[in-house]
Amino acid sequence: MTPHSSTLRHTLLALAITAAFPLQAMAQDGVPAPAAPAVQAGPGQLETVIVTAQRRAENIKDVPMSIATLKGDKLDTLTAGGADVRFLNSRSPSVSVESDYGRTFPRFYIRGLGNTDFDLNASQPVGLVMDDVVQENAMLKGFPVFDVDQVEVLRGPQGTLFGRNSPAGVIKFDSAKPVFKTEGYLSGGFGKDGMKNLEGAFNVPVSDTVALRFSGQTQRRDDRVHNPRPTGTRDFEGYEDSAARLQVLVKPTRDFTALFNVHARNLDGTATLFRANILKQGTNDLVDGFDYDNYPTDGINRQHLKTKGGSLRLKWDLPGVTLHSITGYEKLDFFSRADVDGGYGAVYAPPMGPGFIPFVVETADVIPNHKQISQEFRAESSARGPLQWIGGLFYFKEDIQIDSIGFNSLAAGNPQSPFYATQNQSSKSYAAFGSLNYTVSDALKLRAGLRYTTDKKDFSAKRVEATTAGPFKLNDTSHNISWDLSGTYVLTPETNAYARIATGYRAPSMQGRLNGLADRPSFAGAEKALSVEAGIKQDLFDKRARLSLAVFQYRVKDKQLTAGSGAVNMNQLINADKATGSGVELDFQANLSDSLSMTLGGSYNHTEIQDKKLFVQSCGNALNNPASGCTVTDPVGPFRGTAYIDGNPLPRAPEWQTNFTLKYSIPLANGEFYAYTDWAYRTSYNFFLYEAKEYKAKELLEGGLRVGYKWDRYELSAYGRNITNQIQSLGAIDFDNLTGIINEPRTYGVQFKATF
Repeated sequence: MTPHSSTLRHTLLALAITAAFPLQAMAQDGVPAPAAPAVQAGPGQLETVIVTAQRRAENIKDVPMSIATLKGDKLDTLTAGGADVRFLNSRSPSVSVESDYGRTFPRFYIRGLGNTDFDLNASQPVGLVMDDVVQENAMLKGFPVFDVDQVEVLRGPQGTLFGRNSPAGVIKFDSAKPVFKTEGYLSGGFGKDGMKNLEGAFNVPVSDTVALRFSGQTQRRDDRVHNPRPTGTRDFEGYEDSAARLQVLVKPTRDFTALFNVHARNLDGTATLFRANILKQGTNDLVDGFDYDNYPTDGINRQHLKTKGGSLRLKWDLPGVTLHSITGYEKLDFFSRADVDGGYGAVYAPPMGPGFIPFVVETADVIPNHKQISQEFRAESSARGPLQWIGGLFYFKEDIQIDSIGFNSLAAGNPQSPFYATQNQSSKSYAAFGSLNYTVSDALKLRAGLRYTTDKKDFSAKRVEATTAGPFKLNDTSHNISWDLSGTYVLTPETNAYARIATGYRAPSMQGRLNGLADRPSFAGAEKALSVEAGIKQDLFDKRARLSLAVFQYRVKDKQLTAGSGAVNMNQLINADKATGSGVELDFQANLSDSLSMTLGGSYNHTEIQDKKLFVQSCGNALNNPASGCTVTDPVGPFRGTAYIDGNPLPRAPEWQTNFTLKYSIPLANGEFYAYTDWAYRTSYNFFLYEAKEYKAKELLEGGLRVGYKWDRYELSAYGRNITNQIQSLGAIDFDNLTGIINEPRTYGVQFKATF
């Protein structure tokens, strides 16, 4: 155990013991008292947090599952400086976010469950819901976060009420909605590397029955990494990223509401930099003299993403029942080209810099055609009584085309026609769902949910070379029944205990980035999760503090995994017999005084792949050049260049994570001065399914600071992100050389905000 993990373990245990003392005292009093009615927060008290985790507005304390929220000052601070959705990484217990595509294609992990697949049709076990519409493709999941009321993190399977493919959990974004008054804000800032950030919202009532809200954001950063060579792209990591949202609320009667939402994004920038041979062989250290600003390459690097979509949410309040209709549409257009080998060299000879690079790898991934539509009908009871219910139908359809194109900047005839692969996938999902909530007594509430799902996928892939291979076709229809049972028990007016058992499901996956005429698409069957958790949620010190503590254990049968393909830039889908996980999560927040407030979150996740016969190809760079290959520590598999992975943790799954914020504020002159610091820590994790010394992330502690002054309707602040400038490899490419992907360096700037 490291000193950091020991400290975190002791912190979690201390807070858990603190929480247990009131429970022990309560148990001696006999029958628990009924829950106290909701009251307005008093001086120094924390505000009540309302969530919609069960498709109803509820006090977070009353919801029988592990939930965290981000909003207000914390959300503003984490998104300062042009941060994209990866700001969520390690900022909530058991949550990780990373990307091999930069500001696009974020990959989410909850409790260690995620998907490292870089193919553009890869599904993820973490669902993302934006304004009640599921965002299936990973490119949609990176939509900028602005004018958002609240982010909810729902941990554990969410199979009965939300979208699809969510056996690990759901991350839910709720935008600020139109209201019948004139209000808004405008925020602008600039910072290091020419960072410019402009964000605003304008809300206006058009009439007594119509209100609209327009919000938008534009972010720009100059290039900050330079290529000293005369070939390829010369400057990198600059971008222009703009997004906007228009919402129109129509309320012609007291009982009917229609909310229209249209939104779009336009990103121009560069793809992730794959940096050749920056890892020391035999360690996970960066090479001596590593220079973040220097990137010698012979390749072209650029990236474009355009998304647009809309939704219509209708709500009718009828006697005893409320009806909902949610219609969603999303479309995207994507192009990303990068020098995957991360170096440079001569044509028709092994490239030799920096370090050994056995062959040129320069590719572009393109989504020229994409369309997603979804429709949900839902009815819920609204009459008073001990029994409450929800029932609904859900439909989803996605069509996507993916082209993978080979390039060689030092050769004629780019793209390297006729060398490319193409994939086409059509997915449909149908579901019927329902839940029952029953109040047994003032102290006990029970819930049961059920969902039936049918998923259909049609897939084809082909490789075009001197002759065409394919198209190779796959199709599959799968059916699933997901369910959950949970209950909340009021131990005291301040303390609720809960327990939950739930199942989740992810539809089969297909992939076909073919490498040669003999290749075939790969297929992974459906995975099914079973999770058990229990916890307490408690108000402390006259509601000046709040604590949530959960313990959990899960099993995923036929776990879908993504294996590398040895010495080539490919992935292969496989199923493991099962993967297991167990751990603890803690969320704590407190107003320590009138001037000082804090939050503390922590999690421990132990994950394990369990399949004694499963082996994968490992360390492809060692096959190309053993002298510069990686150092595999797993048992050797049955064939050269393979390793058994039974007993390994899931990739990108740190065991320990913690986050901490502290805010100090005091009245000053006619306003308020504040200082806000935030820190996130996580332990090491494996980059891939197999273990190698080079392909293991180091422990990482990153911090931020924001200081500012508020007066009247104005705010001026200065911020810093990754203020200690911790730089290390977060990911790698293992088929070519010791290539690393680096985290964001330190940045800083100032912001000004005006509200009206």
